[in-house]
Amino acid sequence: MGSDEDKRIPFSQRPEWADVTPVPQNDGPNPVVPIAYSEEFAETMSYFRAVYLADERSQRSLQLTSEAIQLNAANYTVWQFRRLTLEALNSDLHDELEFVENLASVNSKNYQLWHHRRWVAEKLGTEAVTRELEFTKNIFLKDAKNYHAWSHRQWVLQTLGGWEHELAYCDELLKDDIFNNSAWNQRYFVITRHPGLEGIDVTRESEVKYAVKAILTRPENESPWRYLRGLYKNYTKGLIADPEVSKVILTVLTSKVYPVFALSLLLDLVSHGFEPNQDFKSAVEAIVPESNFRGMDIAVMVCSVLEIVDPTRASYWKWRKSSFHSQAVEGISNLRIR
Repeated sequence: MGSDEDKRIPFSQRPEWADVTPVPQNDGPNPVVPIAYSEEFAETMSYFRAVYLADERSQRSLQLTSEAIQLNAANYTVWQFRRLTLEALNSDLHDELEFVENLASVNSKNYQLWHHRRWVAEKLGTEAVTRELEFTKNIFLKDAKNYHAWSHRQWVLQTLGGWEHELAYCDELLKDDIFNNSAWNQRYFVITRHPGLEGIDVTRESEVKYAVKAILTRPENESPWRYLRGLYKNYTKGLIADPEVSKVILTVLTSKVYPVFALSLLLDLVSHGFEPNQDFKSAVEAIVPESNFRGMDIAVMVCSVLEIVDPTRASYWKWRKSSFHSQAVEGISNLRIR
């Protein structure tokens, strides 16, 4: 802002503000730790307090809020007064979208900015859909995981529409970066919320294939494994019964690639009643060939292997293993009682 600051004319020297008496900040007679505001900030906020207290919803007030927001985009009161002023002046809200876009180019993670953007889009209604989707796309070009932009995009889709090409957009993002967990999350959002897709029961089969393909491409990528589980949320029986699920687990385990997520899913399947055949047991044993896991219960064996190949969570896998040991002991005791 160097050159802009040099050209800035103080409010006290602007003829259009000659009738306004600024209201300085009152920190009391003996402030403990006074904040060292810049002269520009202190003056701008003093004039803002004046128009705010007078409830002056004028064009000059609107311009004043622009300058105040440039100095501190997190000031909720300034944003709120700006909205009141926009309504009072019946301002062109398309111009307001441009104002927000300029701010977002340098401050895309400001909560007040996104709240204001949503307010403007809601006022414009369906005519804002295309611009809002493009706006978030441009944000993702710089920051593919910007939470505020994703939240706004989902709000736009649910409130204003624009679902038609969203699944294809998710596919485009995942082709660019298969590790983009935000794009995986958006894909799940689309298949579960898109009013034209008829719900997850209809899309599950094709989405399982999509996830499996992604898993086989990069087995060390946790996102498609999570996505696969999500496709069977609250439907564990379906997850266990789907041959595509057990097949991809076995394929990864026998491919000498990163096995942690395949083992983790196998463990969850076993804990819910899945009975793996000898191929699974042999594949698990072969991951750590120097260890002797023969004769172990499959769940205990998987936990033992995970302790080795996933040392960061070794304590967790030990805890899981102890729970299976406890179940085994309890089962034996029940047999003796009978």
